[in-house]
Amino acid sequence: MDGIHDLGGMHGFGPVVREPNEPPFHAPWEATMVAIQHATGGRGQNLINIDEFRHGIERMGNAEYLNTTYYEHWLAGITRLLLEKGVIAAEELDRRTAFFAERPEAPASAALSAPAPPAHRPVRRFMPGTEREPAAPPRFKPGDAVLTRNVHPRGHTRLPRYARGKRGVIHRYHGAHVFPDTHAHGQGEQPQPLYSVRFAATELFGQTAEPHQFVYLDLWEPYLDRE
Repeated sequence: MDGIHDLGGMHGFGPVVREPNEPPFHAPWEATMVAIQHATGGRGQNLINIDEFRHGIERMGNAEYLNTTYYEHWLAGITRLLLEKGVIAAEELDRRTAFFAERPEAPASAALSAPAPPAHRPVRRFMPGTEREPAAPPRFKPGDAVLTRNVHPRGHTRLPRYARGKRGVIHRYHGAHVFPDTHAHGQGEQPQPLYSVRFAATELFGQTAEPHQFVYLDLWEPYLDRE
């Protein structure tokens, strides 16, 4: 999907400013967002898979995306998906938002109209693995020259905009993995061969890129053609 979230290779945003000794969270609600992500996407519930989660964020408006923080992106994406899936109702969300706007110091349980559901047992991984048995042998092997497809899908994709229509070389085969382009849209996992592809930096970013530098991208087979 082409959108403001696909910032790789774009110019004009200035340097990345690093915060010395940056804490994991800047406010308690950010840790709560991680807990919500684990609860909705983990093995306990599986309400939202990782590709749906990413696509939920991708559908934010440009101005909203650029003017909000990392965990606000999580909040917007998860909220959108829970509304679409009917897990929460818009009216209930508005009611609870108004409740906490008036009582910002109230505990999360204060707005519940019924007892909270029992806690799920802890899980070690909040997302299941993505590797699957291959349906067919891979088309490419390490050393093969490939060309990424110059496509502009309307939905979710893991093929970055800056790497479309570019020449690279297969570096490694990772096995077959869940295909994000279908998994994000309720079309099933449809596992596809996944490769590490090596690109010259100048191929991706032109002659202003540092010479003799390479970028490695993990790309699914449907993104690739033989060079």
